[in-house]
Amino acid sequence: MCNLRSWRATLLPTASAGTTVADNPVGPPPYRQTGGNSVAHTERPIVTTLDALPLPGIAARPSPTRGEQLTLIGQPQPVRITERLWRSWLDNPAVVARFESKRYRRRRHQCWPWIAGVSSTGHGSFRAASLPGPSRRGTVPAHLFAYQLACGVIPRLGWSNTEDAVLCHQCDFAGCTNPAHLLLGTHRTNRSEYDLRRRNVSSPLADVRGPAGRARAIADAIRTGMDQREDPDTIEQRIHEAEQAGLPFTLW
Repeated sequence: MCNLRSWRATLLPTASAGTTVADNPVGPPPYRQTGGNSVAHTERPIVTTLDALPLPGIAARPSPTRGEQLTLIGQPQPVRITERLWRSWLDNPAVVARFESKRYRRRRHQCWPWIAGVSSTGHGSFRAASLPGPSRRGTVPAHLFAYQLACGVIPRLGWSNTEDAVLCHQCDFAGCTNPAHLLLGTHRTNRSEYDLRRRNVSSPLADVRGPAGRARAIADAIRTGMDQREDPDTIEQRIHEAEQAGLPFTLW
């Protein structure tokens, strides 16, 4: 479950008759080799109805005529991202390849740390495009990009009250971009689980450096290992040491 100040995004869905959720499993999409680079080549579906992706505590609502997400970038100032923009980024091999170069993939059950820019909330920040207008327009949460890259553009309703939909980290590590660790929930459930799990001294939520400090320390450890061309096992040890460095001191 992600931190209370988790990234949130809303989408007013654009639905058409007969639209259903694609049977995409949670996880990275298929890739092919092109000129030595791995890029996504499958078209990702767009989830456009609340019935197709039920969220606890959220009633179905009529679908408006256009889709738009409101993405929070560290501070409670929404950045509007249209469904058309999301599709253009997720289906662009160059954008996807640039995204993949900024996260460190490990085994499926492990966290995939973001190794580029990190926001004040500890979540990765990915500049999908440089757009005119408000500052940081075109910059999106890395875990939101990762989830939609694997599962398709998702419908969102709201970003401020307790029943609004949020994308939660089940691993409690804000810097994780593994779609298998991400779950759609509500702000209410996210808050209650955070309050319960942050008391666990071994949880990432208890890190004395805060979520941003933890994410940056792990990213630094990975980049150091990669710069020195270390093998995966050695980098894993660096990650472990970076994680342990933030555990609170206890007498038991």
